[in-house]
Amino acid sequence: MKLSQFKFNLPESLVANNPSEQRDEARLMVLHKDTGKIEHKIFKDILEYFDDQDVMILNNTKVFPARLYGNKEKTGATIEVFLLRELNKELRLWDVLVDPARKIRVGNKLYFGDDDLLVAEVVDNTTSRGRTIRFLFDGTDEEFRKNIEILGETPLPKYIKRKATAMDKERYQTIFAKHEGAVAAPTAGMHFSRELMKRLELKGINFAEVTLHVGLGTFRSVEVEDLTKHKMDSEQFIIEEKEAAIVNKALENKKRICAVGTTSMRAIESAVSSGKMLKPANDWTSKFIFPPYDFSIANSMITNFHTPESTLLMMVSAFGGYDYVKHAYEVALKEKYRFYSYGDAMLII
Repeated sequence: MKLSQFKFNLPESLVANNPSEQRDEARLMVLHKDTGKIEHKIFKDILEYFDDQDVMILNNTKVFPARLYGNKEKTGATIEVFLLRELNKELRLWDVLVDPARKIRVGNKLYFGDDDLLVAEVVDNTTSRGRTIRFLFDGTDEEFRKNIEILGETPLPKYIKRKATAMDKERYQTIFAKHEGAVAAPTAGMHFSRELMKRLELKGINFAEVTLHVGLGTFRSVEVEDLTKHKMDSEQFIIEEKEAAIVNKALENKKRICAVGTTSMRAIESAVSSGKMLKPANDWTSKFIFPPYDFSIANSMITNFHTPESTLLMMVSAFGGYDYVKHAYEVALKEKYRFYSYGDAMLII
């Protein structure tokens, strides 16, 4: 497939800058693969499509406040530092993006907070905007994390044209987030409220949790027309034995297995055994899923409405069928569904 096949015009007005008032009251478009039918619902209606012993696979990664604003030594220029991942806990080495990059050189010191709560030194260049920095901090890891929490901002995607607020700290996160390490939220999971989870449990639906730490690569644009030439960024994922067992039991019993979000789908598709079962894993994946693709584990999927030409749209098209998903997006534009991280949801069954 070609990149240009995933192009569409998205009006700015349909990009959601804020979440729905209640998590489970976003709109839900339901796609029936067998009949080609499309339904328009509210997210909490998802209850109607699942039964006893069906399984939902959730990504329990937790977003940390990855966006810091600091000042450069001597000049005092304001610098944005986006924490990507911790490279070495003991040395407090981090892989980061800096903006404006042209001003940040190896050896520069950066100061964060009114009273220089944290100080960092640039130790290496990685990419044009990428740097490795070392935080010069003598306290405990707990104290260091607390300072990041104080100074850091919720890393809202750049297309959300406003500053992060206290509301985002709660809403740009799933209610089942546990393991810190993501710089972008697994957004399909953000539609689940505690009440809806309880109602699903009472109906007998099981939850299996996986962890995939979402990196900024999830927003990286595809720059090659021939999709086979695109390289994904690597992301760490973990699937525990007991969670794999929940999924495999449902597979054996031919139950509905739903991947909640593209990140859950990437994790499980990166850990398929030769017998087409889910295996435990603690690994990194750079798997790129685009049509045509034969899925092994999930037979349903919850996702949001994605960016034109994005790898996320490509995966959804592989799962739902290119023509069907293309048509569904045309309907979504006509019906004014809200797009991206804080937008509405789609269920493909």
